[in-house]
Order: sequence, then structure tokens, then C-alpha cells
Amino acid sequence: MKIVDVEAMVLDTGKNYPDPSEVAEAHGVRFVSLIKVTTDEGITGWSDIETQPHVGKAIVDAPSGGVVGFESIRAALLGEDPLEHERLWQKMNRYLAYYGRQGAGIQMISGADIALWDIAGKALDQPVCKLLGACYRDRVKAYASTLFRPTPDAMRAAVAEYLAHGFRAIKFGWGVFGYDLKLDLALVAAARAEAGPGVELMVDAGWYGTTHANPYKPRPLQDWIRLVHGLEELDVFWLEDFLHPDNFAGFATVAGHTTTLRLAAGEQLAGYDAFERLAVEGKVHTLQPDLSRCGGLTVGRQIADFAARRQIDCVPHAWLTDLLKAASLHLNAYTMNSLYLEYNVSTASLLNTLCLTPIRMVDGYVPVPSGPGLGVEVDEQIIERFRVL
Repeated sequence: MKIVDVEAMVLDTGKNYPDPSEVAEAHGVRFVSLIKVTTDEGITGWSDIETQPHVGKAIVDAPSGGVVGFESIRAALLGEDPLEHERLWQKMNRYLAYYGRQGAGIQMISGADIALWDIAGKALDQPVCKLLGACYRDRVKAYASTLFRPTPDAMRAAVAEYLAHGFRAIKFGWGVFGYDLKLDLALVAAARAEAGPGVELMVDAGWYGTTHANPYKPRPLQDWIRLVHGLEELDVFWLEDFLHPDNFAGFATVAGHTTTLRLAAGEQLAGYDAFERLAVEGKVHTLQPDLSRCGGLTVGRQIADFAARRQIDCVPHAWLTDLLKAASLHLNAYTMNSLYLEYNVSTASLLNTLCLTPIRMVDGYVPVPSGPGLGVEVDEQIIERFRVL
């Protein structure tokens, strides 16, 4: 079996992100990046990628310059055996060595890697978790992943809605959070009052601003420590992504002031070494590799194994389409101690309807797909409808 085509696609939902001051569910990202790997036996592998899709497409399609280090992903994969995903990961890493070991380069490598695992599962008629080496569970607890609402009343209304849908864990993030300490605590207190003691709440603070006019969020460590104490009193499960991703020393400083609250981070990091530093130097309690950004399932498994050895948590970040949900479910099934699947509750029709059989929550849990490969198939009519490149 050989790879005969590698195709990057850009889909456009037609709607920008909402104003964070709006009292509404997020629509989701406007542009979506997909990668499709096709073999000479007609088996295809798919992945979505949380990246800038137009940049990602250029990385897949770039013309050859005749030298390793400046090549495209397509050049790295054409003619290769898709079952050799470890060797191909190393080859892609070297083909993009001068420009792609971080950022959009490693993100597109991640998508290609997931697609290769999808092909392998389909070729061998096995779900990806079996190829990873373990299926400890057939379902994973889901948390609703949503934006902070701007007022306590709006927070209470949002919590009530997610509870009515069956969620028993909710994460609020970004939006208006992270600028005013009193408002931050008031919003979380309202959520806790509505949720009651039996529902797990998480906070995703966001390390940069949400408006073009002010892309900064320069809160000092002492104020994050004050926030930590308040969140612990409200029985918040984790505080996520609140410092610059490379500020390992800052994470360690704040971690030293936690007792029950976990610190979570990693969605914007790539490669095993970065996650090792996040745990060892940053003292972070929960590693959050995004499989479409960290290096794919090949690197995700390494991170999960590392977390297991250190007896800390590994919870994949998965805020995109059902392709990323499926890949993350397989890593959760493989992980000995699995906590959650991040469940995108955005209103964007594309993000939750890309696949022919959408991934659905049942009684607070999401089944791990049992079909070959990722266990989900894209709806090519949906792709045709939204595709612009």
C-alpha cells in the first residue's frame, strides 16, 4: 500500500468569532483546516487541525526547493507506506526542519500523523485505540467546553442549560475572564451556585486578550495566586492556560500555592520535550496535548505514557470537529487513568456535523468509536458545501 495523494482543505463557516461581551454560546472558529491522505488501495485517512488553515495548506502544497528542510508534507509522504507512521513522522519533521518544527508546521504534521493512524486502523480493521495498545474503557466522561458569559445571571443560565443537556462537568473559558479579579470570582461563584456541589467546574483563563484592540492579558503572578485561593474555595477542579505557554517558572510559582486545585496547560505546545518541561519545571498537574497540534497521536501517546509514569493527568484538548473528538477519545481509551473528553458545544453547524455519524454524549459520557481507524467518516457533501480552498 502506498500514499498517492495528500490534500489540504480550507473550509469557511462564514461566521467570525463573537464579541466576548455577548451573552451567547460561541459560534466557533470561522475557518477549518482538514487534511486527507489517500492510498493506492482506496483507503483514506482524515484529520482536522487547529491551526491557521490557509497557512497550513501552503505547508502541505509548497513546491520543492530541492533540499531537505524546506520541503512540503506532500513531498514527504507521496509514495510512502502509510503503515510506517513512526518513520514518516520523523521524515516529515526533517523535511520541515528549517521552518516547521513549531507552529503551523508541526500542527500540519500532527494532522498528517492522525490521518496515517486512521489509514492503519482501516487497513487492519481495528480501532485506533487497539493500535495504540490498550482500550481501558469504552466511554469517556464529557465536559461542556464553552465561553465565559459576561454577567453572573448569564453564567447561571448557561449552567442550567448544560445540566439540562446531561453534562456533569463544565468548563468556562476566555471571553471576559482574566481582567478583573472581582468579576472573575463573581462569575465562577454564580456558576457554582447554579451547579451545586456534584458538578465539576473548570476555568480556562486564557493567556492573551480576546480583542484586536487589546491582545494582552498582563495579570501578575500574585493576582493569579489570589485567584487560585478563591477558586479553591469554590471547589473548581482546574485552572487552565492562564500564563504564556513558555512561562514554566511562572506555572511552578503558582503551583506552589495550590492544594486542591489542579493547574492544566499544554494545548499550545508541541513535542514530547515541551510537555516534559511543563511537568518537571512547571509543576503542572494536568497535561493537555491537542493531538492536532502537539505532533499527532504518535507524540500524544508519548505524552500520555509520560504522564502515567509521573502519576499526573493527561486530558487531550479537543475543541474542533468530531474528527478531533474521535482521535482524543482513542487516546483517552488508551490512557490508564482517563478524566475527560473536551466536548465542543459551539453553535457552528460545521464543527458538530462534519461526520456522517456525529459523536454524541449519552448520560454525561461519550462512547469511544469502535469502528476501524478513527471510527468516524466525514460527510463529503458537507465539505463540498463549506470548502473554499
